[in-house]
Amino acid sequence: MALLQGWPHRRGDAVKSTVARVASAVGALALTLTAAGCGGSDGGSSSADGKSSVTFWGWAPGYAQAVKAFNASHPDIKVTYQAVQPGAKGGYQKMLNAVKAGNAPCLAQLGYETLPSFAAQGALQDVSAEVSADDQADFQEAAWKSVSLGEQVFGAPVDTGPMALFYNKKVFDKLGLKPPATWAEYRTAAEKIHAADPKHYVSSPYLNYDYAGLAWQADAGWFATKGDAWQVTMDSPANKKIADFWQGLADDHLISSAPMYDQGWYTGLGNGDIATVVGAVWQAGVIKGGTKAGAGQWAVAPMPQWDANAPKAGNAGGSATAVLKGCDDTKAAWEFAHWLSTDPTTYGTLIEKAALYPAAKKLLDLPQLNKADPYFGGQNIYPVFAEAAAQVGTDWTWGPLMTKTAADLDDGLGKAWAGKSSIADALSDAQKKTLAEMGKQGLKATP
Repeated sequence: MALLQGWPHRRGDAVKSTVARVASAVGALALTLTAAGCGGSDGGSSSADGKSSVTFWGWAPGYAQAVKAFNASHPDIKVTYQAVQPGAKGGYQKMLNAVKAGNAPCLAQLGYETLPSFAAQGALQDVSAEVSADDQADFQEAAWKSVSLGEQVFGAPVDTGPMALFYNKKVFDKLGLKPPATWAEYRTAAEKIHAADPKHYVSSPYLNYDYAGLAWQADAGWFATKGDAWQVTMDSPANKKIADFWQGLADDHLISSAPMYDQGWYTGLGNGDIATVVGAVWQAGVIKGGTKAGAGQWAVAPMPQWDANAPKAGNAGGSATAVLKGCDDTKAAWEFAHWLSTDPTTYGTLIEKAALYPAAKKLLDLPQLNKADPYFGGQNIYPVFAEAAAQVGTDWTWGPLMTKTAADLDDGLGKAWAGKSSIADALSDAQKKTLAEMGKQGLKATP
């Protein structure tokens, strides 16, 4: 995500009226919906023959093919797809610049964690008038709350990132270990794994949104609303509980020093040095693609629980097809966005090409999500994630400046995992910096 700068932020009645509608829910959208220029928009039109035309910016593999399929089956609407850089690599800033210039596309691929930032800049358009009750019912509750603010709807959920435990079954079986059902059992397994071989560790450091998923599972929210202001709660007692657990593992040298997604991490997953990954469903593709040596050794089990009698799961990732400010044909935009997320044939291709996991409830039993995977020892891993998806809490809220928040948190977490600070301090410092930045940008906030 690109840090949002140069956009108007202000206190006052507009802020208060929006805050009053903010639901304390998954990805709840943000507080200030300031106006952006709309003249000369590239956001949809109708030709003389009545055919609608909308433009869609995104980067996920398979999206270009999906647009072709839609155009072939919907003769009254033409969608033009333009591939852009992934959001964090410039795509989001390009979208914001286009909204500001008044020539944005109707539709854009946005991560759920980014939607509040776009909403805070007035860069999204409400399409609730086009959405039926049946449309809303198509989606998982947590995903729907990620694209809605009160009665307003800013796009269609595409995918989600329910979390589970990827574990090296070969390592576990050799030590007579079963997948840990609780975090206490996870700690015990960590000790046994390291005692059996000092080069082996239970896991590796978690950063930004991967770490957020651990907090999400425990209902340790980072943001909420209080009255007419944001509330930042990253250093809450609930968050300290999660921080202290992982700090204990790090202090006892049970966590590898290999950062996630570095080559050392992939090597460790392949040779048994790193025994687990607590991660989202899309991690299956990451592990398979980067760790060929681990084929047949890995398996998937539910996330360990804080309370075995009340199972919960975290979420990491997920995206929407959002409608940008200035879209002139919201009806056509919504029709495509909803179709992209719910058409079985198209979504099956997106699973194969982009490893997406559907936000639409009726797609959870697609054939692509119901087959044995040789990499995971012949296990069909998706039922584990389907169960997890139903256990993801709906009260998680992303903040309005997540790029800044995530960057500051990663700075602190990096020091903590290296033994130069603590995870609790990283959260506290990120909270302080987030509050300071919110103040600079005119957003009312309290700890």
